[in-house]
Amino acid sequence: MPIRPYRPSDLSALFAINQASTPGVGHEDRAEGLGKLIDMGTCLVAADGKDAPQGFINLITPGTMAYPSDNLRWIEDWMAREGVTAHYVDRIAIAPEARGARLGEALYNAAFDAASGRGYLTCEVNTDPDNPGSHRFHQRLGFTEIGEHRYRTDYAVRFYARPLEDAEAGRP
Repeated sequence: MPIRPYRPSDLSALFAINQASTPGVGHEDRAEGLGKLIDMGTCLVAADGKDAPQGFINLITPGTMAYPSDNLRWIEDWMAREGVTAHYVDRIAIAPEARGARLGEALYNAAFDAASGRGYLTCEVNTDPDNPGSHRFHQRLGFTEIGEHRYRTDYAVRFYARPLEDAEAGRP
């Protein structure tokens, strides 16, 4: 399936894909809320032969203060501690009927290209509630654990990073 940039006409389909993917991705109450997050980042869409969205990945540049995410703030702190640059995966979601077709891998490959020039691509995966399939998927793509954080009794995450280029080149 081709990967292309997001278009505003994709929003209703991406909202439905997002909602079908919770709790693995963040729930949004309205399509407009998801649209605001997409507008802050770089959104790539996997489309079928009729150009209908089947999945998407949204990347956010650290330092985007309008993006209200404790996870991104954690990544920003990690970047400062490590002296590296990175892009952050806000979310990746695949339509239920398209799962198992390696769209997630294709979207990540496009994201690796889109984030080039940064040292790392980073993300988080839930550990409470746990998402073991996502942990295995990210590890298979070369992501390694960089930390964990528990935000409350029923929500915790593991952070991952994947180098995009020579580690020295990714230093500010």
